[in-house]
Amino acid sequence: MPPEDFSDAALVVLGHGSTKNEDSSAPVHQHAAELRRRKIFAEVREAFWKQEPQIKTVLAVLSNEHVFIVPLFISEGHFSSDLIPHALGFLPGQSTLTNQRSTWFYCQPVGTHDKMTAIILARAQEVASQFPFPRAPKPHDTTLFIAGHGTPKNENSRKAIDHQVELIRATKEYAEVHALFLEEEPRIEKCFELAQMKNIIIVPFFISDGMHTQEDIPILLGEPERIVLAAGQPTWRNPTERHDKLVWYASAVGTEPGIADIIIERVHESSRGRGDEAQTK
Repeated sequence: MPPEDFSDAALVVLGHGSTKNEDSSAPVHQHAAELRRRKIFAEVREAFWKQEPQIKTVLAVLSNEHVFIVPLFISEGHFSSDLIPHALGFLPGQSTLTNQRSTWFYCQPVGTHDKMTAIILARAQEVASQFPFPRAPKPHDTTLFIAGHGTPKNENSRKAIDHQVELIRATKEYAEVHALFLEEEPRIEKCFELAQMKNIIIVPFFISDGMHTQEDIPILLGEPERIVLAAGQPTWRNPTERHDKLVWYASAVGTEPGIADIIIERVHESSRGRGDEAQTK
């Protein structure tokens, strides 16, 4: 098992990436730059599944004895828990893999960490205070929605969002807390039926402000497609009135600065708890 001193270890911040939306990679670069600044690891590298530099290419050039791979993903879904680790040579259920040069530690995704609760609440508070017209909504007069992707193909896709709903409900900070999904029930547009409060805050539980958060969700909330797709125009104005509700729509959680701390915690978890699972490749 590697020591808690990571000065000789490499960290790989792994994102999904996209060849269609350059904003998709921004959070990976943001947090990798911050972690390089802290000088905790010998190397901090960005890697992606769908764009360059691809994860296999990055791992091929790293010769550090210990390499920690932290998926900058929201859920333990198809990509982060099945497709990517399998492609890297991990067996099902395995999180450590030893080859001739290094031991790779495949960490849990950031989005399933309980500290994401504070990230979501920070996003909600930020958008409310930044756009206080006619006045900043008070949490006890507000319905909070956590919006995720969801998919009927993998039941784990929505678990992280449902878990956060439970955690935030337990705080009793907001009058109501609900989940919304692009591809599962309740759908994004159901927010107007579900909300008992006039004030609505929607926090997209996505890593990046990409197509889903900047186009798909605003359109589903009733913003005209011609406005959403107009080049150089904001895709949502806070607050917007829809169906007698005032709607504040936040930025995706993935660019919140606190994510860097969660990445470090995922590394510590792997270092302390999984070193005895190593398999040889």
